[in-house]
Amino acid sequence: MKKVFKPFLILFLISCVATNVSAQLNRDSEVLNKYQDSLLKITRTLFSAPDNAARFSQNANFIRTLVTALKTPSSFDFAFDSLQTISVVKSPDNTFRIFSWYVPTVEGTYRFFGTIQMATKDGKLKLYPLIDETDQIKDNNMITTGKQWYGARYYEIIPLVVSGQSTSYVLLGWKGHTNKTSKKVIEVLTFKNEDLQLGKAIFQGSKNTEVKNRIVFEYNKLNSMTLRLDKKEQMIVFDHLAPFDPNMEGNFEYYASDSSFDGYRLVGNQLKLIENIELKNDPNAKDDFYIDPKPKDMPVKN
Repeated sequence: MKKVFKPFLILFLISCVATNVSAQLNRDSEVLNKYQDSLLKITRTLFSAPDNAARFSQNANFIRTLVTALKTPSSFDFAFDSLQTISVVKSPDNTFRIFSWYVPTVEGTYRFFGTIQMATKDGKLKLYPLIDETDQIKDNNMITTGKQWYGARYYEIIPLVVSGQSTSYVLLGWKGHTNKTSKKVIEVLTFKNEDLQLGKAIFQGSKNTEVKNRIVFEYNKLNSMTLRLDKKEQMIVFDHLAPFDPNMEGNFEYYASDSSFDGYRLVGNQLKLIENIELKNDPNAKDDFYIDPKPKDMPVKN
């Protein structure tokens, strides 16, 4: 009887634990759904606010509510997918995710906000805040930290695995600029000793050009630009930008795609520029969304 009873007891205890865990996850999900509803209401108010002061006030409220929500133990696995004005992108290796968004100003510029949430074994909250210091960064090639962030709204994370090195992550992002031009960014994120680094000397251009730490594209605001990972080609591919008129070179208000494509491919420990790629530009919803999102154009899920 004892031999029969002991396995039964073990199975019973396992069943109880599993039931308790499931019940806790359901409770956490209910809590997080309530927070998501609150965050959605805040973003609607933010994007409809008539002036900068009101928008940034609502944004401060959004940040407080988001941080409180993320303190919920199972928050890392909650998608927050109703927050369509907020980009939430998880790394393919499931070690972290990035929340990033912007506040548009009445002048037509943008201020970016973000945080990196790490996956933790015990479910406790571990965040790396991202502080937009774009105005203070005079050199786009600077290596910076989260406290000196070249702000962007990220939409893709690409692990960069090089033998003998810790994994870095390539981030693709949209960076609204002014009422005349928009930007897109290829950023590199590396975690180092409980801190993070943004930028890395890894972008190799054409011959006799300096290796860059970050790639920034700028173009006419009314145009779109493809920037994405092409898994088939194993490359980061993008439109080649050029001025409408050669006399406008350097004036990015007059830059747009010339219908050709370039790309970066990992060669050794660097991303090497490959020019004039034969590539079919498949339709991509991200390309359309990142033309110039305005408050009145932002999708809202009822």
